[in-house]
Amino acid sequence: MSTRPQFTTRRRVLAAAGALAGFSLLDGRVAFAQPKLGRVVYGQGSIDPFFAAGYVALKKGYFGDAGLEVEYLNSQSGPRTNQLLAAGQIAFGATAATAAPALTLAGKPATLVFGFDRKLTYANVIVRREDFDSGKIKSLKDLAGKRVGATQPQSSTWLMALYLMQKAGVADKVDIRPLGDLATMLGALKTGSVSASMATMSMMEQARQEGWGVPIFDATTESSWNEFMGGDVPGIAALTLQDTIQKRPETVQAFVTALVKAQDFISGHSAAVVADAIYDDYLNAFPRAAIEKTLGVYQETVFLKDNLITQDAYDRMTAIMGDGRQFSNDEIKTVPYARCVDMSFVRRARGL
Repeated sequence: MSTRPQFTTRRRVLAAAGALAGFSLLDGRVAFAQPKLGRVVYGQGSIDPFFAAGYVALKKGYFGDAGLEVEYLNSQSGPRTNQLLAAGQIAFGATAATAAPALTLAGKPATLVFGFDRKLTYANVIVRREDFDSGKIKSLKDLAGKRVGATQPQSSTWLMALYLMQKAGVADKVDIRPLGDLATMLGALKTGSVSASMATMSMMEQARQEGWGVPIFDATTESSWNEFMGGDVPGIAALTLQDTIQKRPETVQAFVTALVKAQDFISGHSAAVVADAIYDDYLNAFPRAAIEKTLGVYQETVFLKDNLITQDAYDRMTAIMGDGRQFSNDEIKTVPYARCVDMSFVRRARGL
């Protein structure tokens, strides 16, 4: 899997009005020019279909329609996305929803403003088929004494690896190895450097289609999910610093409105049509068939169609972060839903 260049400057979708004063031609249609809100950098923590709303908003020009010029950055991991956001190098990030309370506890108050999903789609665990078929590794309990790949320490994949191993009763016997990005994780498992790896669904599908990988925990199934999680948990979300919300609320509204419009496009079209729109520019590191299948499953069971993160879902997420896994329970109490989630922008975009 190769990665695309980190920065892709999006073309300005509102042409200078000139003699048309107030009109521009966009994709063959006449559109009223929108007030310019300036340029922002938007970072997404990896390359994966769970970021589909961001890709659609970029490809379809929805940010420009809202008056915002967006420069896209593949920030390559959740921790790096958080670092860039805290440093002011990006205005908006999309990564694990755990980022907002984590940043807030680190002294950079951050807020979730848009929900992508209702499940942690990176909470799957895959192993090599030869180990599964031989009976060597059939379940999470069988990972005792073995290495499991994740991205980085304290990342969402690391947190979920620890949580699942604790649930299976083998956390003290498993070596969770930070490997970098998703592509490196997949390669390490394939070559045997680790016995199992955390995986997004697109990684899981690629391993399946290539014939060498099989999941031992599939978070996309309702039975597995409810057994371990008990209900909705936000996996991926868009966030910004609370300072940005206070100083540039109109920019935040434009950004969220574009993502809402993108989600509505995803909800209203087939997986094939969505893949047609975004595959070549953003997801061609994966086999096209795996992307289309993943998008179809996400549409049915994963994507949050109204993009509203509820308090119950947030509380389940922070419970996973607590108990000393990432923070103490006392620390978690200082980052309640009201402090780290603001769904007012989604509600305005949806006329709620």
